Amino acid sequence: MQALAPYFAAQRTHISDYSMGFMYMWCKGLSPDWCFAGNCLVLHEFYSGCNYFYYPLSLTGDENEEDAALDEIERHCRDSNLRLHFTNIPEEKLMRLIKRYGRDCVINNRRRWQDYLYRAEDFQTYAGKKYSGQRNHVNKFQKLYTGWQFREYSSEDAPKLKEFLLRIAEYQTAKDAYLAKEEMEETLEIVPIMKKLGIFAGVLTVGEQIVGFSAGEKCGDMVIVHIEKALRDFEGAYPMLAQQFARKFCGDGVEFLNRMDDAGDMGLRKSKLQYLPCEIVGKYNVLPKRAIDSLSHLPELETERLLLKPVGDENAKMYAELARDRERNRWWGYDWRDDFPEGEPEDGYFLELAREDFKRKDEMSLGIFADGELVGEVVLHRFGYRADVELGVRLLPRFEGMGYASEAMHALAEYAFLKLNMEVCEAKCYRENAKSDKMLRAAGFRPCGEDETYFYYRMTAGN
Repeated sequence: MQALAPYFAAQRTHISDYSMGFMYMWCKGLSPDWCFAGNCLVLHEFYSGCNYFYYPLSLTGDENEEDAALDEIERHCRDSNLRLHFTNIPEEKLMRLIKRYGRDCVINNRRRWQDYLYRAEDFQTYAGKKYSGQRNHVNKFQKLYTGWQFREYSSEDAPKLKEFLLRIAEYQTAKDAYLAKEEMEETLEIVPIMKKLGIFAGVLTVGEQIVGFSAGEKCGDMVIVHIEKALRDFEGAYPMLAQQFARKFCGDGVEFLNRMDDAGDMGLRKSKLQYLPCEIVGKYNVLPKRAIDSLSHLPELETERLLLKPVGDENAKMYAELARDRERNRWWGYDWRDDFPEGEPEDGYFLELAREDFKRKDEMSLGIFADGELVGEVVLHRFGYRADVELGVRLLPRFEGMGYASEAMHALAEYAFLKLNMEVCEAKCYRENAKSDKMLRAAGFRPCGEDETYFYYRMTAGN
């Protein structure tokens, strides 16, 4: 995780999730991972069965670098058949995503996960009438506990800190709240490695006893308070701890304190609001929609010789014949035998598989019919997020050489452009598949690249 630290230190989001402390403390529930795309850090998490990507972090804030990283995320999602879903998007980046993907996005901003941002100076001074309550608590603490001290945490404090945290844990366990218990467990685990993660901490003591502990991390122009614990037996301990922490660690270059979210805890929300945040920082979830997402049923398309339509149950046997053809599967790029190492599925399995693919909005398959007979299949799949899609076709062997494949591909591309508002239709074929190369050119696709395995083709709306 050390390689991530410079990106978090330079971040400009004012969101606590873009930090070393957050990544470590909540790794069990979020299963975070990361990669580097160009000069950007890309964070990813898996939560409640869904994949989420964070907005790319550029060390310099270069928007061109961020755009290039977004390109990489999109390619990864298409190649891995993952839905593209963003989380923790800063408000200042939201419009960039809307412009990129169009207005047809699902966007939410859950109140329970919004961060509380404060001016560091306000915590350092508690100045003015609005902070009279906090000042009174601090004055009472100083009057009652004359032997108090706040100092930077050191390894010598470890035994007493563990004793203090276990006492706090008893209180949080009694609350019987899952997130409170998890947060306490993560606190106990992160303390021994705080320094390695770039997290600093302080202890509030009365005599020899630790009565408060706070830990944070500098990210951009803010300090994120990852941990803040105090013994409620000591009156005013919390406002005293918060003030002393801000005075100790919010020096030059630090304008804000991020005290994280309230997780929907109403008591915690009331407490955070009493400290008068200068901003409640939104964290937007953005789900870009693809053209296939809006389709409720498959179309029927007519050409001069063909009818493209959903395959019905009466054609299940013919469709299974197409799917079982080893030669077709070799060029198709998927062989059902990979999922059936032993035995063989019934005819209806293949048709049901295609229908499930459409229900999940992974791809749309249409049967190719000539004179009422099923002769093959044409598909739209690998739907992208920039009005792009890939086409594929396969025919039963006895119907090859009649131009059906290129006719069906051209018709489906036209449908994609005119009805689904696609800008780019893509296709590919194995390098050794000369017949597919000829067919794609006849359908109007033009070569656009190659690698060791495939030739690539594309058609644009302007062609």
